[in-house]
Amino acid sequence: MEGMILVQLNNSGIVQFYQAGNLILKVGDYVIVEHDRGLDCGCVIPAAHAHYCAKDITKEPPKKIIRLAKESDLKQVQDNALRAKEAFNACEKKIFEHKLDMKLVKAEYSFDRSKILFYFTSDGRVDFRNLVKDLAKVFKARIELRQIGVRDEARLFGGYGSCGRELCCKKFLKDFEPVTIKMAKEEGLPLNPPKISGLCGRLMCCLSYEYETYKILSKGLPREGEHLNTPEGKGRVINVNVFKRLVSVQLDEGGYIEVSYKEKDHVK
Repeated sequence: MEGMILVQLNNSGIVQFYQAGNLILKVGDYVIVEHDRGLDCGCVIPAAHAHYCAKDITKEPPKKIIRLAKESDLKQVQDNALRAKEAFNACEKKIFEHKLDMKLVKAEYSFDRSKILFYFTSDGRVDFRNLVKDLAKVFKARIELRQIGVRDEARLFGGYGSCGRELCCKKFLKDFEPVTIKMAKEEGLPLNPPKISGLCGRLMCCLSYEYETYKILSKGLPREGEHLNTPEGKGRVINVNVFKRLVSVQLDEGGYIEVSYKEKDHVK
């Protein structure tokens, strides 16, 4: 990864590797980079996030960092944000005029203002061809409407999860991996939707990348509700601490004991 720099793009929050060339950069520097839609502005972030993106290096040649951002570039980013708000309001009015069943989520200008991207959610497919034509006449720019899901919506707005940290989807996740209720069961979480769901209302993303670790740590441990024999007598498992490999057992004869699975000869 020599010569590779991690950059978080301003608009989308996407984190990816860029080729720095001969530029000497430090964390916190704002840079102008190549992007799918032309040029974009982003911020150099710590290499600590590299492991989240390592698998993407081999997919395609990395794009380049063009230069350090100038003061005029940063002002343009701010101006684009203001223009995007105006574009959002104008698009909402057009959606109402066309009576389209869609919820506008966000408007976003490309760095060079040659394109405006509108994100929206909808329960079904939407024929927005006439809407695009109207918007193109108003803004004299290329228009793209992109339908997204509720997880993408949470990523765009950001926020903080029940753990107190910034949302994973906003902070570093590039792709949404499938999350299943089986993962919550493996981690011993209560199957209560509000407690295992993120701000988007879907199962928390962290369940997917914690799952493999829990599977490894849970090997050889009994599950809650399982009956087993202990040196103190028979009992039922009422709690399992995966990280400490400790099992709390309610004895049939009364009382509780903790059994350590660090030493396998404790339990038969």
